[in-house]
Amino acid sequence: MFLKDLAAGLTVGVVALPLAMAFAIGAGASPAQGLYTAVIAGFLIAVLGGSRYQVSGPTGAFVVIIAGVITQHGMGGLITATLLAGIILVLLGVSGLGKLIKYIPYPVTTGFTTGIGLIIAGGQLKDFLGLSVPHPKAEFFERIGEVIEYGSTLSPATLGVGAGTLAAIILIRKLAPRVPAAVTAVAAAAAAVWIFRIPVETVGSKYGELPGGFPAPILPDLRLATIRAVFPSALTIALLGAIESLLSAVVADGMTGDRHDAGTELTAQGLGNIAVAFFGGIPATGAIARTATNIKNGARSPVSSIIHSLVLLAFALFLSKAASAIPLAGLSAVLLVVAWDMSELPRFLGMRRAPKSDLAVMLTTFALTVAIDLTVAVQVGMLLAVFLFLRRTSETSSVNSIRELLESEEYDSSDDPEALGRKVVPEGCEVYEIEGPFFFGTADLLQETLADLEKPPKVFILRLRKVPAVDATGLNALAAFHKYCRRHGTTLILSGVRDQPRRALESFGLAEAIGAENILPHIDVALARAASVLAAAKADGGAKAEAEAAERLPVGPKGIGMPK
Repeated sequence: MFLKDLAAGLTVGVVALPLAMAFAIGAGASPAQGLYTAVIAGFLIAVLGGSRYQVSGPTGAFVVIIAGVITQHGMGGLITATLLAGIILVLLGVSGLGKLIKYIPYPVTTGFTTGIGLIIAGGQLKDFLGLSVPHPKAEFFERIGEVIEYGSTLSPATLGVGAGTLAAIILIRKLAPRVPAAVTAVAAAAAAVWIFRIPVETVGSKYGELPGGFPAPILPDLRLATIRAVFPSALTIALLGAIESLLSAVVADGMTGDRHDAGTELTAQGLGNIAVAFFGGIPATGAIARTATNIKNGARSPVSSIIHSLVLLAFALFLSKAASAIPLAGLSAVLLVVAWDMSELPRFLGMRRAPKSDLAVMLTTFALTVAIDLTVAVQVGMLLAVFLFLRRTSETSSVNSIRELLESEEYDSSDDPEALGRKVVPEGCEVYEIEGPFFFGTADLLQETLADLEKPPKVFILRLRKVPAVDATGLNALAAFHKYCRRHGTTLILSGVRDQPRRALESFGLAEAIGAENILPHIDVALARAASVLAAAKADGGAKAEAEAAERLPVGPKGIGMPK
């Protein structure tokens, strides 16, 4: 087992080297920061994580958000945001709320991942073409404008190295898929640049030779003003980190038949990012491509991911000169391939066949990602998705009059043994049924039912057998409905109340107000209760009528009522 983990770890470590540096450079950080992040986060998450095969480090999803934070708040702001994101991830993992990440709508994730891919590609054109841009901008459209404005400064040598690296990656992936395409192509490009003395910019010439050691710990900027400024970005980093790490873990489960622990994995991701922040690194998360490479090369345990980190540590300590010789055009080619993979254009274009509302959410998220920033895109996309969910829930939820349903020609009760078509509903009793979750998106349906009632009945049975859950707004609407019934002398009976709604009624105090005798488990019992209430009301009404009639009789000399 160890030998297989050793082989997998060595392979993934070599594959991760150019990626770690490329993602850091693409985000506006130094290649050394990407390398340190892969070492620290990769090691800690492998030791503490909830997936046996997860490989963690810098990924393409963070490139855009990191670049934005560095532009707005500097490197100190990024380090603080990374620390805060780590804390948020730990809280998500410990509380179990991280499991809710899987409910983020597909149109939102498709919109921002395609947008991220486009932004990454736009950010690599300068280095890929070898343009001389005096003051590079951070925004996507500004970068495209710079490519047009400074297109005349294109370097044929740089373009040749970049195009050659890109072609090599594509060919290797197609012809020899088991060979690590990125590291092979980048190594070949670095060798060609060194042998033929090609005049192109390298990691060393741009950033200086990578430091042959490990950075000393630093203390992030924890001033309240800084925390407030970077917190929205930290929240986005945590959200993206949770999405990508859990998605990567799910992919690993599918490839191996294993099962990951989501809470443990998110906690480990958080601790890894907290540690990275104290060494000046950049955000990290589970990397799908590296995790898949790890599994395909025979990984059997987290030991392979630990070895991957040790391989990168060896490069940082002893082989920094070799890493410094990598041409920037070669790393740009790697990121262009990553951008293409992330964009998943077939998925994006396939959404044109989806419902128009989903397509609108995706396009809005995509446009905001490209035109403004990822934080705004995720927030607005999620808000639109919530409104979309509420609309669809209100369309599928309903409050129906059973009498109207029975009179409808389309109503078919053959498949429902509890249908009221098979029961006897006493005169003076109305039966309505709520279908679907009764929460803030559908509570107004009950209010509409009140408005539609011409004359309040003596008994109102509300069937809740198809209501799986109720929230505070639904309870408030039900309380208002109960007050309306009391005001008009109507007895409200709840039938078929399920576990969660029953507990909610009790904790809200509504169960006591309605009365235990009026909260019944089955429609037969509810109808029997309704008949009893109606009979009592009839008896009371008869007694009252006799009393009123007696009062109207003339009184004789001895107090005996005399007929008129």
